[in-house]
Amino acid sequence: MRTARLRSVHPVLWAGWAALAAGAVLCVIGWYGVSGERFAERQLPYLASCTVPGAALIVAGAVLLAHGRDASATARVEELYGLLVAAEDGEPGPAAAAPVAVSGDRLMVPGGTLYHRADCPLVAGKPEAVPADSRVLAGGDLGPCPICEPDAGDGPAAGPDDRSPR
Repeated sequence: MRTARLRSVHPVLWAGWAALAAGAVLCVIGWYGVSGERFAERQLPYLASCTVPGAALIVAGAVLLAHGRDASATARVEELYGLLVAAEDGEPGPAAAAPVAVSGDRLMVPGGTLYHRADCPLVAGKPEAVPADSRVLAGGDLGPCPICEPDAGDGPAAGPDDRSPR
């Protein structure tokens, strides 16, 4: 798994990390050379040959890393866009594989504004969730959950006698 992950890393990211490492090494060598010299005219060769190119490599590495991360983020966005277009075209995809909830029973949370299917992830496992009776559903006090879409199915609580006509 680790090798697959390493192969999927964009080459620009590798170049960025290499430039950053080389720049850091050059800066350390330049600092060490400058620190050993007492006079400024003897420090200039270390600045010119190590420290300045090291700083330039660090900047170049940072730019390459920013570009590489942006490219990989763009690739992920394009992949998600492709999945969205495939879902809109009606092609079966992972996003449209299964409905979120299929139970016919309707639940509500006291004080809430929505009613849900019993297996909706928003109310599943909550001890305070109670069955939504037909009076509450018919009165229009609660709206349907946009995630589990309780009006989309034909469960026992969604019959024509349980809801008022609109």
